[in-house]
Amino acid sequence: MFNRILMSLALIFAFALIACGQSATPQTPQKPTAFLNQLPPDIKEKAATLLNQEEGELRRVRLVGEIAAKNTDATRDFLISVYDSEKSVRIRRAIVDSLGRINHPKIREFLERAILNDADATVSRVALERLRVQKNIEMREMLMRRLETARAQNDAEGLKLLAEEQERWIALVRGAMLPSFLRRPPEVFSVKAENQPVRVLAFGDFGTGSKAQKETAAAMLAFHRKTPFDFGVTLGDNFYDAGMASPADARWKIWWEELYTPLGIKFYASLGNHDWGLADSPAAEILYSSASWKMPALYYTFTAGAAQFFALDTNEMSEAQLAWLKDQLDKSKARWKIVYGHHPIYSDGEHGDSLVLAQKLLPVIEGRADIYLVGHDHIIEHLKPSDSKIHYLIAGGGGATLYKLKESKRAYFAESVNGFAVLEATAEEIKVRFIGVDGKQLYEYPIRK
Repeated sequence: MFNRILMSLALIFAFALIACGQSATPQTPQKPTAFLNQLPPDIKEKAATLLNQEEGELRRVRLVGEIAAKNTDATRDFLISVYDSEKSVRIRRAIVDSLGRINHPKIREFLERAILNDADATVSRVALERLRVQKNIEMREMLMRRLETARAQNDAEGLKLLAEEQERWIALVRGAMLPSFLRRPPEVFSVKAENQPVRVLAFGDFGTGSKAQKETAAAMLAFHRKTPFDFGVTLGDNFYDAGMASPADARWKIWWEELYTPLGIKFYASLGNHDWGLADSPAAEILYSSASWKMPALYYTFTAGAAQFFALDTNEMSEAQLAWLKDQLDKSKARWKIVYGHHPIYSDGEHGDSLVLAQKLLPVIEGRADIYLVGHDHIIEHLKPSDSKIHYLIAGGGGATLYKLKESKRAYFAESVNGFAVLEATAEEIKVRFIGVDGKQLYEYPIRK
């Protein structure tokens, strides 16, 4: 019932948008073949294959994505003409989804038409979502320009107010149902006394229900029985493909509790990009609570022994989150400062380096943090660029399909394997260990300062 209400409200919103803009009256369709000669040779061949109804639907869906990625007038016109004559709901949905990621006036007209006129409600729903995202991105960008004005004017109060508003618009663009109180970090809390050594389990990219996830979880348990952990942290992509539908989702039991609760420790979670897939997923993961799962907010901090941990939501580094992180790092009296989340700043996996995080996050943690610990790339890696004081650790081998590694001269260690990281912190050092799915140690490195 709730989903139907949301859908009705969303449709009303779309109709209002359309009423304020251009008419969504049906267009006289042109045959797709009329556009073939306007396409470059490599795309023309793919376009001709797409028109072949004897090709399998999966192959045709992939071709839609490849053609749309070229993003030219000719490819847009061609795919719209295919949509107008296509009987397959799956192909129409793929065209709407692929073209809807392109910000262009003709695409918006097309999306409006698909919302109102497509015979299949699932196609209209995808078109509605793509149009909603585009409209919200426009408004968020206006807010960002205003935020930069406040920064240029040294308007501290205005900057704070607009930074909080930006977090709301981040959620709106992503379509998340996330109330503001779930975005507010709690006060710093303590997990273990300051004068005690700590042993921490860290891993990301795991929630698939796969054989690899179960084997990696079993290796964690076997390691823990011999060398106990004090607590664990998750590095995002906790649940594929789109996070959790609610705190009562059945996968909590089979993909989390049955695999990790037997360790008898608390895990302090962070979100990955897949955890933002469903509208309710971020809220579901924050609100869920058990003997093993704790996630008090999108970002938060806690102390344990000689270390302080800073959990981030790296999916989009808001101004409010960056200001909070800088303030908390500057306030910290801990010997070691460990920042963790999902997306790497530097990586030799398939995703590679992040220019956005290098511009936004790196200036905040450089000179303040000792370790930046993440997942996202499904590899295990330790690297430290020569111009950085920070050690970058990637532990994305928790159970998802592994990624290939790029050649690197900056990596101390890198392998494309399932496994997990172990951090052992005392006042004197942090010992970093990578453990494989067979329980054997792959790597060890002492960090001292």
